[in-house]
Amino acid sequence: MVATNFLDSLQGAFKLPDLRARIMFVFAMFAVYAVGLHIPVPGVDREQMARIFSSNELLGLLNMFTGGALRKFTILALGLNPYITSSIIMQVFTFAHPPLRQLQREGGEAGRRKIQQYTRWFAVIIAFVQAIGFISFFRSAGGLTTLGMFETATVVIALVSGAMFLLWLGEQITEKGIGNGVSLMIFAGIVAMLPFQVSETIRFMEGGAIKLYQVLFLLAIFLATIWGIVYVTQSQRRIPIQHVRRIIGRRQTMGGTSYLPIPVNAAGVIPIIFALSLQVMPATLASMIPKSWGVIHDSMMWVANTLAPGQSIIGSVFFAGLIFIFTYVYIAMAFNTEDISDNLKRQGSFIQGVRPGKPTADYLDAVITRITVAGASFLALIAMMQYWVPSLTGVTTFGLAGGTSLLIMVGVGLDFIRQIEAQMSMRQYEDFLK
Repeated sequence: MVATNFLDSLQGAFKLPDLRARIMFVFAMFAVYAVGLHIPVPGVDREQMARIFSSNELLGLLNMFTGGALRKFTILALGLNPYITSSIIMQVFTFAHPPLRQLQREGGEAGRRKIQQYTRWFAVIIAFVQAIGFISFFRSAGGLTTLGMFETATVVIALVSGAMFLLWLGEQITEKGIGNGVSLMIFAGIVAMLPFQVSETIRFMEGGAIKLYQVLFLLAIFLATIWGIVYVTQSQRRIPIQHVRRIIGRRQTMGGTSYLPIPVNAAGVIPIIFALSLQVMPATLASMIPKSWGVIHDSMMWVANTLAPGQSIIGSVFFAGLIFIFTYVYIAMAFNTEDISDNLKRQGSFIQGVRPGKPTADYLDAVITRITVAGASFLALIAMMQYWVPSLTGVTTFGLAGGTSLLIMVGVGLDFIRQIEAQMSMRQYEDFLK
């Protein structure tokens, strides 16, 4: 059903010249991204890098978000990870810091641009830290040859510039294309990994390491996971709203009944990404500590291995707990029940059977809390599937069968469909007015 709607929407959009130009611009930016994925930095031992990634599941997951650029260590090796981390931290900081919160709410477009500027500068700082951390880690693991100070500085600048260039491509898509450009660039990075993963799976099948029944089992999990993600993503808790009066244009009319939709998975994939950022922090710090430091290096490596999800029960429980915490934090920022209650009261509307004001806010708090339990459980399950599916199927060459990457792909795909349909509806309405 989703695939049919996507094809129908895409076919209808290509019949409109301006909409077709926007879609073609998105694909042109994808082509530029694909070229950048193959521009390497100096000093990379590709065979050793392949061995490093084959034995580290967390690096494999990060590699998925960069379209394979991290494994090849190209100029786009950092991907959009610095910007994603910066955006999440800025959202939390904006919620916790009253001046920034006021700037976001009351500053209008200028305030939003100011916060976006802060986010970009913070992303540059994070990109520098991540670039130095990856260089130190891969150099100690033998994936990078010893570089001089000038060569190392050049590689760091190239990696940071590549991350900022990707951010610029995403912003161009948002401005001149369709949908959220950053999300679409992450989507493109995940899709770019598909040919490699499929070819590796076929190669292992031909060599006898993977059996046909294992691939069929993997395919069944893949399709079932897509169905589950679509079902949960589109699920809502609709709270009936009774309108005493409604203002439509310049007219004031008696209102009827509408609904306040609360999505089951309102947080999207953000809690998983933030949880992964914290999970990988001990490993990043351990990679920056020289082995000559002895006990300190070994202790940090022990913490990193213990907290690694999928490798230990402690790490898995800690990972799931982080997802629950960040889901509730994000929902608390996205749904201010007091503001919703005040807006309903000002509009002369109320929830059936609930008094306006504080009782309405308390009722919404209770509903959102219960729904968030379901949403956080769903996110934790999806996040852990990327570690469980390879063990269940015995296929380790196809990481898209379950997990964060599939959740991002399906979510961005659904949003892209909605954006196209919204653009088409707007143009049909403008033609009707003419």
